[in-house]
Amino acid sequence: MKATRVFQLTALALVVVSAVQVGWWLYDQQAYTRERLRVARSAYAGQTAAAQALLDAGTSAERVQELLPAIVVSGRRAALDPAIEAALLTEARRRANQYAWEGAFFLLALGVCIAVIARALRAEAHVLEEQDSFLALVSHQFKTPLASLQLSLETMALRGLEPERARSLIERMLADLARMEGMVTQILESVRLERGRVELRSEPLELGAAVAHVLAAHEERARQQRIAITSDIPPGLYVLADPLALDVIVRNLLENAFAAVAPVGGGRVALAARAANGEVELSVQDSGVGFRPADGARLFEKFTRLHPGGGSSQYGTGLGLFIVRRLMQLAQGRVSAHSDGVGQGARFTLTWPQAQAPRP
Repeated sequence: MKATRVFQLTALALVVVSAVQVGWWLYDQQAYTRERLRVARSAYAGQTAAAQALLDAGTSAERVQELLPAIVVSGRRAALDPAIEAALLTEARRRANQYAWEGAFFLLALGVCIAVIARALRAEAHVLEEQDSFLALVSHQFKTPLASLQLSLETMALRGLEPERARSLIERMLADLARMEGMVTQILESVRLERGRVELRSEPLELGAAVAHVLAAHEERARQQRIAITSDIPPGLYVLADPLALDVIVRNLLENAFAAVAPVGGGRVALAARAANGEVELSVQDSGVGFRPADGARLFEKFTRLHPGGGSSQYGTGLGLFIVRRLMQLAQGRVSAHSDGVGQGARFTLTWPQAQAPRP
């Protein structure tokens, strides 16, 4: 923040100095142009006086105009050619406009450069903030399962445990390891997706079968957390997507729904799909903690864990929904989130291009 403040003050001083300099340029040019105009008019005034003297001495008008082309004679009276006067004024205006445009362009270029530098500094500050958040988040998220693992191992090492108790501790350690593995996987996936280091295939996939595969892997967890899952996906509904990406998307949304329902002691998660206008829409509705309607877009940003609501978990990395959005973008699809408010549940909607069923 200190460096940003210094840059702001420096940029402001630079703009002020540059504006004063450009103003001085314009003033100096105006003064210079006026002086040149005065000198030119004085010179032409001398020619006019000389021409009038020649006329008064009896010199013919033709001879006077031949000697002094800038002078016109009308009724034995000499005067400066109006075209010369107009040319003088035009040249003065041209030079004034030239300096004004050059000064404006200079200020514009300076402003653009300052804006680019300011944007780069803001981006750098945002990256540093994300790094700090990431380190704090990872440290916190890994500390809990590591402490649990240490406690379980110390208990098994210091005490002679009954088989049932030992089995319980082993299951808890495996769950802690699975949590850490899942967090590492999400972190790596988010980095690969953000840097574009992933290639997705596009092939027809039956949505119902893909969703059923993910639901089967979460049945036991849903039973333990008292979450009722329903699925209303018509058979034969095909989407154009990558098989692995589709699995990751549905899995992350389902885990997000579980994380939203668990804090309220259980509830329901409903999945439904329909086809419309050449697209297939899958909705994941939960009865969990919900979120403020204005926070719907923020949920898909990296490391976003809204409190309360938003489907965020006390064990979450804030990367699951970011991965979902990025994978949907790569699949030429869309994802959105909606909630009527905290405590009102949430609905996530996925939209893919519809595909024709593959021929047998």
